[in-house]
Amino acid sequence: MNKLSKSKDNAVIFGVLGGLGEYFNIDPVLLRVIVVVATFIGVGSTVPIYLLLALVMPESDDQTSKLASNKKKPSPFGGVSDKPKRKEAEKLEEDDWSDF
Repeated sequence: MNKLSKSKDNAVIFGVLGGLGEYFNIDPVLLRVIVVVATFIGVGSTVPIYLLLALVMPESDDQTSKLASNKKKPSPFGGVSDKPKRKEAEKLEEDDWSDF
């Protein structure tokens, strides 16, 4: 069974709900929606609980997240690139008012 820890892959603020989702095998987005609804219904009672969990839960030391962050992506033109290339915009003919 997984160890309860903050997620590095599913982190939005501190990774608490992502870690809880990974631990209980629940979608973290569903947990985030539940927490937001509970915050509005409970007049902010989940905020101190979330902050306490952010302080208490340990950081994730998962080897797969470390490998995924260090893995270089293959380039479509061969070789390995560190960052993806930007897409170029299509060139448009200027002053083409023939449609009007």
